Amino acid sequence: QVQLVESGGGLVQAGGSLRLSCAASGRTSSSNAMGWFRQAPGKEREFVAAISWSGSSTNYSDSVKGRFTISREYSKNTVYLQMNSLKPEDTAIYYCAASRLISVVTARNRYDYWGQGTQVTVSS
Repeated sequence: QVQLVESGGGLVQAGGSLRLSCAASGRTSSSNAMGWFRQAPGKEREFVAAISWSGSSTNYSDSVKGRFTISREYSKNTVYLQMNSLKPEDTAIYYCAASRLISVVTARNRYDYWGQGTQVTVSS
C-alpha cells in the first residue's frame, strides 16, 4: 500500500500562487507515475497534471497549461504542483494520485492510490 498526503492548499487572491505538495509513504517506489486531479463542487474529478516515473515527461490539461508546473523530488518521495496566475475557476479540492504505471497517465481510472485532498480557494 502507498499512502499519499497532500498539503499546501489555502485561500489566495486571483493572480496569486500556491505550491501543493504530495508526500508518499509506505510501499513507495520511484517507478510510479504521479498525477494531480481536482474536483469542484457539483463537478466530476478532472485531470490537472501528470509526471512520469523518470520525471522526463509531463502532461497538463488545457485549462492549466502554462500556469501550473508538476515536478518530483525523489529523495523526499514528494511530488509538487506549482500553481501560478490562479483564477477563481481553479477553486477545487486537489488530489494527488499514484499509478503503478511508469509513463504519463491522464486517465483517472489508471491511478491506484489517492490522497485525501487539499482545498484550494481562489477569490476574485
